[in-house]
Amino acid sequence: MKILLFVALLLFSTLSANKVLYLTHEKIPDRVVKGEVFFVTLKTISTVQNFDDITYEFSNQVGLKVLNTIPYREQKGKFLFDTFHFLATGNSAKLPDITASLVVQPSEDSEIPTEFEETTISGKKLNIIALNPKKDFSNVIANSFELIEYKTTSFDTKHNIIVFTAIADNCNLSAIKFKDVYKQGIESITESYINPKVTYFLVVNKDLEKFSFSYFNIIQNRFIRKSIPIIVDDDSVTTQSDLKPKDQSKEKLKMNIAAVVAIIILIVAIWRRKYIYLFLVLIPLIYIGYIAIPSKDVCIKEGSQIYLLPVSNGTIFETTSSEYHLQKEGSVSKFTKVKLKNEKIGWVKNEDICSP
Repeated sequence: MKILLFVALLLFSTLSANKVLYLTHEKIPDRVVKGEVFFVTLKTISTVQNFDDITYEFSNQVGLKVLNTIPYREQKGKFLFDTFHFLATGNSAKLPDITASLVVQPSEDSEIPTEFEETTISGKKLNIIALNPKKDFSNVIANSFELIEYKTTSFDTKHNIIVFTAIADNCNLSAIKFKDVYKQGIESITESYINPKVTYFLVVNKDLEKFSFSYFNIIQNRFIRKSIPIIVDDDSVTTQSDLKPKDQSKEKLKMNIAAVVAIIILIVAIWRRKYIYLFLVLIPLIYIGYIAIPSKDVCIKEGSQIYLLPVSNGTIFETTSSEYHLQKEGSVSKFTKVKLKNEKIGWVKNEDICSP
């Protein structure tokens, strides 16, 4: 019996002689909400003191998306705490099997890297909870979600456009989406899941006085409501959300008033026989001529993209099929505002304007 025990111990020590990495799950959440970004921490120790790195491979995960294969690492004594982020995509989920490999560069007298046995830790099944949200849910699940700024301008005769920027903590902001809006989309977003930032646009009905929605707060375990008051801003072309075309009716009204003033001055000059007043008639006439000058046209290259907002990688609603000459409405940095032939307002990159 002692001989058999000795043989078993000898065999075990031989098989495990090359094992240099030992892994355990340090932190696994008790429950995960479907759509939540969560993290798992591995506690790792190596029996090799001098090594360059530890790399990981993932396999056999269920209902999850791996967000980072290179861990966020923290060292405490001899232990490494490597944290990975995941996105829960299914109604049921299992963590991946994680295989760790030790990386050691060859010594000066050897060109062949030292190889060690890989170590694999099996993934555990997770407790997934699916939400039952109300109609105003924005599809945002986060530790926090805050509106930084927002602005509303006129889109057309029936709609306003809201542009807002928001930041979140521990969130998949690319999933943001609202119900019962005319048009919507992401204009820009950061790739980070830890502290993401998004610029988003919404086209809503003009009779709406405020836009309200909810998101699910993971820490507080409840839905939190947010509201954006709709105050239409009619200022000049200075920001990315200024989409309002020139109001031609007001321009005509100004021209009519100036014409009436010119006629009155002319009548007074003739009645009083003070023809010097005729010079005053020139003032409203010059003003009428200034307003009547048509907006400058710009040449747009064939294949140019017309953007909804002046934001790089923003929403494209039209691509020119040929060289266009469009009415210029204004400009901001790197973009020119144009009026299309269908009276819509769009933005084109300055690089897509024909050279003079």
